Amino acid sequence: MLHLNEPTIRTLPKDQAKRKVSSHRRTKIVVSLGPSTDRAKTMSALIEQGIDVARLNMSHGTRDDHRRRAQLVRDSAAQHGRAVALLVDLQGPKIRIGGFADGPVQLRNGKRFVIDTALNDRAGTEDSVGTSYTDLINDVDTGDRLLLDDGNVVLQVDKIEGTAISTRVIVGGELSDSKGINKLGGGLSAPALTEKDHEDIRFAAEIGADYLGVSFVRHGADVETARMLLRSAGSDAHVVSKVERREALDKIEEIIVASDVIMVARGDLGVEIGDAEVPGVQKRLISESRAHNTVVITATQMMQSMVSSPQPTRAEVSDVSNAVLDGTDAVMLSAESAIGRHPVKVVAALDRICLAAERHRSVLVSGHRMESRFDSVEETIAMATMYTANHYNVVGILTLTESGSTAKWMSRISSGIQIFGMTRNEDTERRMALYRGVYPVPFDATQLPRGDVNRAVVAELEARGLVAEGDWLIITKGDFSGVKGGTNSMKIVKVGEVTGERD
Repeated sequence: MLHLNEPTIRTLPKDQAKRKVSSHRRTKIVVSLGPSTDRAKTMSALIEQGIDVARLNMSHGTRDDHRRRAQLVRDSAAQHGRAVALLVDLQGPKIRIGGFADGPVQLRNGKRFVIDTALNDRAGTEDSVGTSYTDLINDVDTGDRLLLDDGNVVLQVDKIEGTAISTRVIVGGELSDSKGINKLGGGLSAPALTEKDHEDIRFAAEIGADYLGVSFVRHGADVETARMLLRSAGSDAHVVSKVERREALDKIEEIIVASDVIMVARGDLGVEIGDAEVPGVQKRLISESRAHNTVVITATQMMQSMVSSPQPTRAEVSDVSNAVLDGTDAVMLSAESAIGRHPVKVVAALDRICLAAERHRSVLVSGHRMESRFDSVEETIAMATMYTANHYNVVGILTLTESGSTAKWMSRISSGIQIFGMTRNEDTERRMALYRGVYPVPFDATQLPRGDVNRAVVAELEARGLVAEGDWLIITKGDFSGVKGGTNSMKIVKVGEVTGERD
């Protein structure tokens, strides 16, 4: 498997070891890359501001563009001593109209308009347009409503004849090339993974992506297919299921259980179920994802006005804050960072909003799984650690981890306490960058005598300025360093009084 050039540094020089960890912001920030982030200076500023995940949207740009941007992230993150994960987001079967021969057209209310699967891709007029999705005629019935351009144009199906779907314009407006088609209430049967997606999965493996976003997931089998293709390509990336189809809500528990991460993709989802339904569905998805120990990202138009404005609206501030209060692991920027005028300012605004929301008491306490029985020793230790930390004067939790699982389980518990994910694995370090409240720190315990580990791991955090003498900490680890799934102990220690351990 090919990878991008590996960064030559993972930690800062000793004289720069003290560093800011996103002001200890617990909620993570996912930033979509694009022309606005292409300058090295801008990327450096974004990482300094505290981005945690960089997203490559395969719906736009070339693979060479994405390869160059991925390398820019890796290089800049290394220079700043930060773990920044890379998310490759597949285009999926975005169903679109074709093009218009003479540019955009204006559709008027009540007018007849035809979508014809046999029409040439560039032969559209004010009366008709083509589409490459030939199964559209099988997916719609008379009376159905088709939503074009994210619902800005609404058509009602009146008649289906051969390859032509005859509609009446319910909500008119300007229509231009390649706008998306959704069906109100869902029901389009296109598979989740296209041939382009298969190629892009191999590309994700080639550049060493940490996460793979799968668009328009319908059920758990779509997730497993994507995971199988990833593994066949030689990648251990985690799978992000984007919930943007009405049908996905009927299989949501199955999808959540099959996935590593859920993305509440409010754009297409809002078009299919209606915008008024989105807030309730968002709350449900965040709650159910956390209940199943699955990470969750809230996405789409969170700071949309900042594509052009240097300040967010009050409604956007409330939107982001509510997602944080509901327990989302991360909030995501799309056009705001990829093509917006103020990519650094929008990240600074998100950082400020998240920090303010995290001071609310409701996000500092948790009853998560208090009545549950746990499935493994590692999960039991993680839950016991968080209960102890929330009921004692603990400043931070140090978890020595190979896979990151213990840190993820801990992050499901609402708390204001920092979780330091200490790992020797760069892949694990970057993946943990997405987990709420987890701060990845490179540390190789396998190079130390067993009795020196506690003292050394605390000294590492002291050197980075992340803990101070007199702080109470909890350390979790396994009996044998370097073994996945081996976490079986927790210990409370005080900085400045950590001694060696007996075997």
